[in-house]
Amino acid sequence: MSKVYKNAAEALSGLTHDGMTVMSGGFGLCGIAENLIAALRDSGAKDLTVISNNAGVDGFGLGQLLETRQIKKMLSSYVGENKEFERQYLAGELELEFNPQGTLAERIRAGGAGIPGFYTKTGVGTLVAEGKEHKDFGGETYIMESGLTADLSIIKAWKGDAEGNLIFKATARNFSPMMATAGKVTVAEVDELVLVGELDPNFIHTPGIFVQRIIEAKCEKRIEQLTTRERSA
Repeated sequence: MSKVYKNAAEALSGLTHDGMTVMSGGFGLCGIAENLIAALRDSGAKDLTVISNNAGVDGFGLGQLLETRQIKKMLSSYVGENKEFERQYLAGELELEFNPQGTLAERIRAGGAGIPGFYTKTGVGTLVAEGKEHKDFGGETYIMESGLTADLSIIKAWKGDAEGNLIFKATARNFSPMMATAGKVTVAEVDELVLVGELDPNFIHTPGIFVQRIIEAKCEKRIEQLTTRERSA
């Protein structure tokens, strides 16, 4: 059965439902699955728990799902670019579980590896540690963090083939490879879909066994904060 789908809507067909947990890869707006996020919005699925480093920006990326009130809870490490996120959280309309960035990445990796929990020093003595198990190792205090999994992972890669093998480019690689392993179903969108055998096996970041569906799609690739400087004379 082919893993290749014509578009994002078809790729998510039969996969979305109310109350599901979704992992969304990328870093800021870099490497986010723009088309799959829009298709998830259009699916109408609500009460979503979304695991993502950030929540996009107002009106774009995961920000679209906030505007339509489809997200019930976010597990994130940075949300500073989204005013609607701030408004909903402060108004008590959105649940939020903050994670240190490295801890979030490791929780996802652990979930994908079948590891239910691990100990880390990160967050000890802060609000992050409240309600979590503390344990002493070699005279140092650690807290236990749980591994994370999801019903659906939506990720973006630079190149992919019909078997779902993926290569990411630069910062767009953040979070996506481990999310591919932690989703019950992983759907990828790529800038370029090539024939099987064209990707150098030495440079494949995510083997196709972790990807169930794939699309080739054009992306807008917005920039969060455009910073320029004047040319020197």
